[in-house]
Amino acid sequence: MAKDAGISKSAANGALNSFIDSITKELKKKDGKVTLIGFGTFSKIRRKARKGRNPSTGEPIKIKASNAVKFKAGKKLKDEV
Repeated sequence: MAKDAGISKSAANGALNSFIDSITKELKKKDGKVTLIGFGTFSKIRRKARKGRNPSTGEPIKIKASNAVKFKAGKKLKDEV
């Protein structure tokens, strides 16, 4: 990334960290959603509490409700891949 942008590795690292922090900050909001035109959309979804199984023992367990991040690829990304 640094080489492609013609900047130092530390500058690229700082820019990337700032970018990630900005996305994280937006997703923490109640209706958090970040759209990068052509690339895709990050959105926060709420997963309901559910029953599961411990993979080691097969014992039933309760999985608490939680937030998760959903990503939907944009048209340009889909076309490139």
